[in-house]
This record gives sequence, C-alpha cells and structure tokens, in this order.
Amino acid sequence: MENYAPILIFIISFGVLSLASKEIGAFFARYNLPLISGFLFAGILVGPYMLGMIPSEAIEKLRFVDEISLAFIAFSAGSELYLKELRSRFKSITWVTIGLVLSTSILGALAFFFLTEYIPFTQRLPVTGRIAASVLVGAIMVARSPSSAIAIVNELRAKGAFTQTMLGVTVITDVVVILLFAFNSEIASALLSNLSINVSFIALLFGELALSILLGYLLGKAIHRLLHLKIGRVYKGIVLLILGYSVFLSAGFVRHYSHDYLGLEILLEPLLICMVASFYVINWTPHRDQMSDILHKISAPIYIAFFTLTGASLALDVLAKTWQVALILFFIRLISIFIGSFAGGTIARDPLKHNTLGWMAYATQAGVGLGLAKEVAVEFPQFGLDFATIIIAVIVLNQIAGPPFAKWVITHLGESHGRGESQFDGMRDAFIFGTDDQALALARLLKAKDWQVKWICTDSSSAMAPHSPEDPITILPELNLINLEKIEASKADAVIVMLSDEENYKVCELFYENYGTENLVVRLNDVLDQERFYKLGALTVNPNTATVHLLDQFARSPDAASLLLDIESDHQIEDIYVRDPNLHGIPLRDLRLPYDLRVIAIHRHGHDLVSTGYTRLRVGDKVTVLGSKENIAEATLKLEI
Repeated sequence: MENYAPILIFIISFGVLSLASKEIGAFFARYNLPLISGFLFAGILVGPYMLGMIPSEAIEKLRFVDEISLAFIAFSAGSELYLKELRSRFKSITWVTIGLVLSTSILGALAFFFLTEYIPFTQRLPVTGRIAASVLVGAIMVARSPSSAIAIVNELRAKGAFTQTMLGVTVITDVVVILLFAFNSEIASALLSNLSINVSFIALLFGELALSILLGYLLGKAIHRLLHLKIGRVYKGIVLLILGYSVFLSAGFVRHYSHDYLGLEILLEPLLICMVASFYVINWTPHRDQMSDILHKISAPIYIAFFTLTGASLALDVLAKTWQVALILFFIRLISIFIGSFAGGTIARDPLKHNTLGWMAYATQAGVGLGLAKEVAVEFPQFGLDFATIIIAVIVLNQIAGPPFAKWVITHLGESHGRGESQFDGMRDAFIFGTDDQALALARLLKAKDWQVKWICTDSSSAMAPHSPEDPITILPELNLINLEKIEASKADAVIVMLSDEENYKVCELFYENYGTENLVVRLNDVLDQERFYKLGALTVNPNTATVHLLDQFARSPDAASLLLDIESDHQIEDIYVRDPNLHGIPLRDLRLPYDLRVIAIHRHGHDLVSTGYTRLRVGDKVTVLGSKENIAEATLKLEI
C-alpha cells in the first residue's frame, strides 16, 4: 500500500491542478479565446519548464489519463457522424471532403518533408525517418473540429446549404482522419523499422484495419447492451470510459504478445475501434440521444484533464527553436484547405461564392488532432515528443484563427440568424400580440406601470374584441419584417405573444434576428414546443401549469408571492439596464442608491451574479432591484440616463 501512496497523492494533486485549469480556461473564454488554449496554457504553467508542479517523469505515470481521453475523443468523433443528417447535401459533402483530404494530406506532408532540413529533431533522422514523420503530419493536418463547428452554428443559428455542407464535411473528415492516421502510422512504423513494403505487408495492414473495424462493431454491441441497462447515466458514462481504456490496454497486450510469440507485431488501432463502436451505436441502435447526452455530460472533465496534461508535456525548448516552422505549416494548411474546398465544390457544382470563401469554415482543429499528436508521442518515441510539440502549436493557431473565420463566412453568405442589436430610446415599450381578455388586462397593467404599450392583432376580425378608445388595437395583416417596420418594432423592449405557437415562434424569431429584443415572453399552447423557444432566449408560460406553481408559491411563501405579483405591497421588483458609460467599473457601494432599495442580482453575458457592495458594474448589465416605485424611478435615472 505504501508503494501506491505517492501515486495516489500525485493523482489527487493533478485533479486539483485540473480544477485550476478550468478557471484559467474560463478566463480565456471571456476574451473570445478558445477554452482549450486556456487549458493548454495552464498545463504549460504547471509543467516542467515553468513551475515544475508536474515534473517530466510524472507525465508518463499519467499516461492512463491520455488513453481514457483518447477513447472519449474517438467516441465523440463517431457520434457526430449521423448518416440521416448528411443525405440532403451528400454530393457536395463527398466531393469537398475528398478535395480537402487529398490536398491537405499531400501538401502538408510535402511541406513538412522540405522543412525537415530546418527542424532539429528531424535533421538527425535518415530519409526514411523524415518520410515517416511527414506522412504522419499529412494525416493530422486533415483533422477538423466538429465541436467548434457545431458551437458556431448554434451560436449563429445558422441555416442553409453552405452550413449543411460545412457540418457534413467537418464531421466526416474527423472520421476519415482516424482511418488515414491508422494507415499512415503503419507505413511510418514500417519505414522506421526498415521493413519492406511488399504484398505481405499490405495484406497484414489491411487485415489489421479489418480486425479493428470488427472489434469496433463488437464493442458497439457491448455499448448497446450497456445503454439498455436500467442504471443512471453517470454510471453508464464511467463504464463507457472503462471500456474505452480497456481497448487501449488490449491493443497493447496484443502488440506485445504477437511480437513475443508470433514473430510479428499485430497493431490494432484503438481510436478506430472506439470510433466504429460509437458510429454503430449512433446509427443502428435506438440509443443515439442517450449516447450523445452521456458524452456531453462527461466531456468537460475529460477535456480539462487531457488538454492540461498535453500542455504540461509540451517541449518548450523545441517550440522556441521551431515556432517559425509551426507558423509556416499553419499557412500551408490554409492554402491546402482553399485548394481542396474550391476543387471539391467546383466538381460538385456548388455556387462560386461558396467555393471561393468556403475554405474559411474548415480551419478549426481541436480534440482529434491533439489526440493523434499525443498518439504519435507514445507510438514513436524516436521523435514523438518533439513532433507533438510542433503539431500542437499548429493546432492552437488553427483553433484561434478558425472560429472567427467560420463566423465571418457564414454571416457573409447570409446563413446566420443570430440575435440582432437592440437599442434603448429612453422609453419602455411593450408589444403585445393577442386579442383576448388576458392580452387586454396585461396591456392595461403595463400602462399603469408607465410602459408604452402597443396592442396588436393579426386578424382584422379580431379587432372587434371589446376595448375602449384608450386601448387601441393595431392590425397587422401579415407577420413579416415590412409590417413590423411600419409599427416601429425596433423600439420594443419587451414582446409578449399570445397567439398560436406557430405565430408566436414567427414573431419571436423576427424580433430576435432583426432587433435583438431581449425580453421575449410566450404564452405556450403546447409544452412540446418549449425547446425551440428556449433557443431564442424566450421565457415561456404554460397556463396549465402556471396556476399550480403560483398556488404552490402562495402556500409555501405567501409574502414572497404577493411581492412578486405586486399584491398589497409597497415594493416591486424591476430590471434596470446600466447604460451610462460613466458608471462602467463603479462598485455598487459607491453608487449611493436609495437606502431602502436592494440589488437582488446582476445579469451579465448570460450569467446571474450574486451582487455585493464590491461588485463592479459594466455597461449593458441588467440589474434586478427591489424597492418602492419612487426609489426604483430614482435608480433608473441614475443607471440608464
């Protein structure tokens, strides 16, 4: 037990360092830098070349972290390839993928081979060794980042032919790259071992690939059985990682056993096995959603640990001598992406604009590329660590430059449907769509609270609903942008829709995309439609359940419910936006707000902050306050004007 104590202590210490890495990654994200850049930086910081908290000899002891992470990365790559989603743009996806794989792998390998004269660790390799390293570079340069592409598409709410092609190509490429890497690594092993590449070698190579695919299928069957069990998803995620790790252990055992007893090495490819297993589960079992959900839930700790350890293992002395090479490879990759996407798109007869600008959507790299670089570091000890350092530097450059490129081209091609920009004109304007008694009552209540209200109906016959001259109805014959412009919809600070769910969604989408209206409130008719409104940031109210929740609140805390509903209370709750630039960076304690006004929370960049007197305001913050009507008016004057 005493022999294991130092290892256990070190693992716990690494866990603590990983938590610190998470915070550093979040700090990087605030400045629109990739999370993985923060994790890598944290690893470099605690690694042997800086603080030395993770010494060089300890990195090998944490090899199991790499193998568990690589299994997860392969599972994730396979889970992204859902065939039914790729059929609509199959021709374009196929040709662009072929173009990208050929151009990037060939040009990347050639560029690295010619650069070997200037790289210290390759200068001492024979020509066959340089060729081996070059074919490995060619494979890794092909890798993309489906997670980054999906995140960008979700952020921009992108829809259209180009977006479909981009997603399909990105996902398929990450599957192809694992196959290509498995093939190229076998070639590299043969070159480094001075084995002749003859018919027997080719037969063995294809036999190993076929065996890996078969084992992947069998692993997929096992995962299918696992997901069918009636146990919690957390436990299923743990077992899934154990299965992935066991694949790496089994591959190592087969390699050593075949070498010692059969006179040849049988090299199974663990990444390919895990990817095929996940691909099978996603496409041919009923557990697609469950598998995706499990992978999503366990992704954060896996990525933090993996990228932190990757940063710690970087050879900074090598990087200092070869950063120019990394920069050249970065630009060579961009050029090869342009050639491949243009050629593939032209053959597929895609629009010229897509072909000339499409390369910008394929620059991102992340998990699979880094995983393959770490795999080289282990499988090829002759040059692996130095090799991985250069490749990781190239991947970081691609991950920094890639997302802005992708966002720009999607927006430029008109397929972005993100939130527009809202402007405050000094008045609180509410647009209420609906003509029943609830809509009328809401209009009058908001007017009583000094809001400017427009009560809107979409059917001229509905304009006959009972109302007084003080409550005029605006008729909107059709829900489109032209008609919204006529009623000055850009002034809306809140939009409340009380129509059918289809009409409600159309109104919310128009205000979201064109005016960036933040307060979208929906009276929901069917709870199954809730998810799509959430994606627009809309608040939904289901009348069937709202009354039950309200009665529950009255039963448990009647005073709080009365306060929330403004019943028999001298106080009310209000949201105030910080618009005065002179208040940027001012702590709450220095504002001199009315003595009986309380700041409940501050909403900033999608997060709620629990405020204290030392919390500093930022322009654009939404401050939720509790107080009397007069004191809220005074605070509004101070913060918004």
